Amino acid sequence: MTAPSTFGLSTEARNLHWLLSNLVEEVPGVHSVTVVSSDGLMLLSSDPGHHEAKPAGPSDGPKGSSADLATIVSGIGSLTVGAAKLMDGGGVKQTMVAMDEGSVFVMSISDGSLLGVHATPDCDMSVVAYHMALFVGRAGHVLTPELRSELRKSMESAL
Repeated sequence: MTAPSTFGLSTEARNLHWLLSNLVEEVPGVHSVTVVSSDGLMLLSSDPGHHEAKPAGPSDGPKGSSADLATIVSGIGSLTVGAAKLMDGGGVKQTMVAMDEGSVFVMSISDGSLLGVHATPDCDMSVVAYHMALFVGRAGHVLTPELRSELRKSMESAL
């Protein structure tokens, strides 16, 4: 299995890949990042070459694959949307799960997609949330149906 190449992708798709990589590289404590479509499919991943399961250590991402993080993000997104409906709470903007050995952040993107981040337990949550909001602000207006289709195809071709 190979990582999807950004060669041959549109400028918008390459920019989203760059923004996602930048989020992991520049924000202290961030392990991995993924973007999941509203129907639960992974569109982008900070580590798209790591689809194989592997033993996870305390500093690794979810049990070995970017697909695992995408599944977790999709599930958390579904649960919180359902909870918000039951409580007449309106739209869900952000969810954070703090665990002994890490944190998971999920933020809504304007088209119904979700941005998910797996971070260390000692990360600065406000810094992570700020950089996620920057990504959402930049990605939300370019994540068109055509771009989502292009990103899906690039992820499928990597498998």
